[in-house]
Amino acid sequence: MPHSLLLIGQKGLGKFDLARCFAASLLCESPLADGMACGKCLACNWFAQGNHPDFRLLQPEALSEDVEAEDGKKKPSQQITIDQVRSLDEFFNVGTHRGGLRIVLVNPTEAMNRNTANSILKTLEEPSPSTLFLMVSSEPMRLLPTIRSRCQVVPVPVPLVKVAARVLADEGVERAEHWLALAGGAPGLAVDMANSGQNAWLDLLVSRLGAGRAADPLGMATELEKALKDSKGRLLLKQVVEAFQKWMVDLNLARNGLPVRYFLQHQAKISGLADMIPPARLIQSYRAAINRRQEAEQPLNARLFLEGLFLEYRALFAN
Repeated sequence: MPHSLLLIGQKGLGKFDLARCFAASLLCESPLADGMACGKCLACNWFAQGNHPDFRLLQPEALSEDVEAEDGKKKPSQQITIDQVRSLDEFFNVGTHRGGLRIVLVNPTEAMNRNTANSILKTLEEPSPSTLFLMVSSEPMRLLPTIRSRCQVVPVPVPLVKVAARVLADEGVERAEHWLALAGGAPGLAVDMANSGQNAWLDLLVSRLGAGRAADPLGMATELEKALKDSKGRLLLKQVVEAFQKWMVDLNLARNGLPVRYFLQHQAKISGLADMIPPARLIQSYRAAINRRQEAEQPLNARLFLEGLFLEYRALFAN
């Protein structure tokens, strides 16, 4: 067993659930024949209740199930803080329960800023005995190269379409092909999108982007900012930018004569728009969208940010 495993793959593949399941099996005192946790022993009970003495979960406060954004109060952090990493010092200095493993699950690893990443890097360079780090990442290239180099990478692949469609069917989701396409083939994300009840903003975004050179950037920004506020924290700015990125991917595919990947129902519209844009301009815009996606995680003025994003989009169609 290496001291650190890095589970990578796109969002919505169940990497976090896989990591938790693996951690539970390692901590279980009476694992089943197939290696799975028994779910009945004392260790499994502790793990299920979230208080196993040899397990720590590092994740942003915003991902905690018992945290909700309240009006007038500071929003939960979207990052793993350096204080969370420093709190592990005491954890590492205490012997493991019954001489077993000590496990730290980090999810998502890219939620650490540079200072936090450098802090945890010291531990990865000189790991404590009987310690395993389970690092989960949907964007591994955003991690420090020094962190990636100290982990054994475990790719989590996208399942076959028929397997993913069966997952959606079991969840009672209709139009499986539509949702799987929007989710890039990830069944977990597809189910979340289908059941969120918050997809009016996506239809609005697609409708406005479909206007091409006739798009109203300032009006679009106003409408999307309102959707963000009305969601009360359920819709994040980065999700809007991710949807915009997918639209840009489809434009690039259509410009090269290929079928779209995400917005299947809008193939004809996207192909028509792509023919109006020079290829070099499309590529540059997509690269800029990648930077925009990273900026969207920072505390900023959503209205001004969206205005800039949509002004750049309309500029694609300039003569």
